[in-house]
Amino acid sequence: MNILDKIILDKKREVILKKSIIPVSQLETSVFFGKQTISLSQKLKESNSGIIAEHKRRSPSKSIINNNFTVEEVVKGYENAGACGISVLTDGKYFGGSLDDLLLARASVNIPLLRKEFIVDEYQILEAKAHGADLILLIAAVLTRDEIKSLSEFAKSLGLEVLLEVHNQEELEKSIMPTLDMIGVNNRNLKTFEVSLDFSKELASQIPNDFVKVSESGISSIEAIQELKPYGYKGFLIGENFMKTDNAGQAAVDFISQL
Repeated sequence: MNILDKIILDKKREVILKKSIIPVSQLETSVFFGKQTISLSQKLKESNSGIIAEHKRRSPSKSIINNNFTVEEVVKGYENAGACGISVLTDGKYFGGSLDDLLLARASVNIPLLRKEFIVDEYQILEAKAHGADLILLIAAVLTRDEIKSLSEFAKSLGLEVLLEVHNQEELEKSIMPTLDMIGVNNRNLKTFEVSLDFSKELASQIPNDFVKVSESGISSIEAIQELKPYGYKGFLIGENFMKTDNAGQAAVDFISQL
């Protein structure tokens, strides 16, 4: 069993447990349920940099990246740097994140927040909304076409945007539907952790222009972004590159100002 299969198995168990403790009706009483969400796709279309900065403590491939900052310090630094949006990892077991991180991020900044999670159930989308997210991530590698359709429709009904992550032609072909706002190409193979910008380049022409194109993972230089922009990419998700420094916000300032 590869790491992705393991994560999904654990995630399904986790959702069952959470549902037994916190009913949907409780999530729906959150102050964020009535809040107008902020559009990341719109911000990316209007931006020159297109940076989506990520709050990420650790990962299965790198173990600990950084545990020294508070969420508030990181996300405020990203907002001040001019990031278009912030991705907040909420998986606990493999990435050291939590829904509290999302809540603290929402309390600290006023730019779009992505709940970066392995979503397998509508319940997690309700959690995202209840904790202040503006958009969710769906991963094509772990969902069927019908699941992508029902989960993306449900997200839209709550006013959330949807970023769909693909890794190859097959995933892209099964996933294209009008309920998506952005299509992200992950440059990291989630099964082997091999990273290559070629994944983004090869798939770019296959992504219809109705969707904002986002390149994710393995982007660590200005050159990489300049290389990808001619392929139509408007968004660039960067986490590790900022988080591994002594000051993630300052690293983002330096990076974006160079762009």
